[in-house]
Amino acid sequence: MSMNGIDISSWQRGIDLAAVPCDFVIVKATEGTSYLNPYCGENLRQAEGLGKKLGVYHFAGGGNPDAEADYFAANVKNSVGKAIFVLDWEIQDAPNGPDWAKRWLDRVYELTKVKPMIYMSNYLVNHRNWSAVASSGYRLWNAYYYNYGTPMGYNPDAPLPERLGAWETAALYQYTSEGRLPGYSGNLDLDVFYGGPADWDAYTKVSGRPGPAPDPEPDPTPDPPPQTVITYKVRWGDTLGGIARRYGTTAAALAQFNGIANPNRIYAGQIIRIPTSSGGGQPTYYVVRKGDTLSGIAGRFGTTYQRLAQLNGIGNPNLIYPGQRLRIH
Repeated sequence: MSMNGIDISSWQRGIDLAAVPCDFVIVKATEGTSYLNPYCGENLRQAEGLGKKLGVYHFAGGGNPDAEADYFAANVKNSVGKAIFVLDWEIQDAPNGPDWAKRWLDRVYELTKVKPMIYMSNYLVNHRNWSAVASSGYRLWNAYYYNYGTPMGYNPDAPLPERLGAWETAALYQYTSEGRLPGYSGNLDLDVFYGGPADWDAYTKVSGRPGPAPDPEPDPTPDPPPQTVITYKVRWGDTLGGIARRYGTTAAALAQFNGIANPNRIYAGQIIRIPTSSGGGQPTYYVVRKGDTLSGIAGRFGTTYQRLAQLNGIGNPNLIYPGQRLRIH
């Protein structure tokens, strides 16, 4: 038995979960110790009202793991006993990655008595020794895009990689970031959960004493972060749709924002302005393509390869790979 679902963040603001078919919804809640997804509460309330299974995740910022765990737990206390908790670990090649992650996982478990999962790319799963995390009972949400570059719908039989590092199996599998579903015009991350509703609920259960008592009323939703603009220099072979997908928007939105009359006509060297909500700690990312170099990416975004290597925990600036997601700022 399996279930189909999606994971979303502020990039999918405005999504109507009543119109999008899904058994479960996993929502980004926090990042670091300062960013709170302003749409998290709204998404969770709608999903719960529709009877969807719930999940919330924290994007690791790489700071103090206990402080980040405390920040996450404080902001998801109304979801204790209702949602799966997840650590999203995407810091490339951090030498203390497994230790950092285990400290965060242990701290969240201590605070909420809900045992979290950990999300990672299959590259990271096999790149570091995660045996201490796996042996402590923290289940894996594996990410691997087996057909990268091809939009698709749900595929619960998506081929899970054979190598899962310290884990024998995965509880969840994110197999595409280019999912297309009715009711939403953009790309979505699609996931399969290997189990039924009762199995999902088992991961949300509070063990031992109950976690923090929920507030009587939902926390007020903060104002959306201010909109900023980044620029992208078009390369030969780029399409407006391809650029849009990498930044969680649409070709139509970029065409309108840049005054492009024909979205099918862009040219190498053209500067595309991309609006992005980067206030309040919201980062900007770029997905590596074949032929990219770290210095080339840095040049297109007005930064240095040393800064990108530091920001993404890359030990060898000459070693990046297609599909890798780099934080730009």
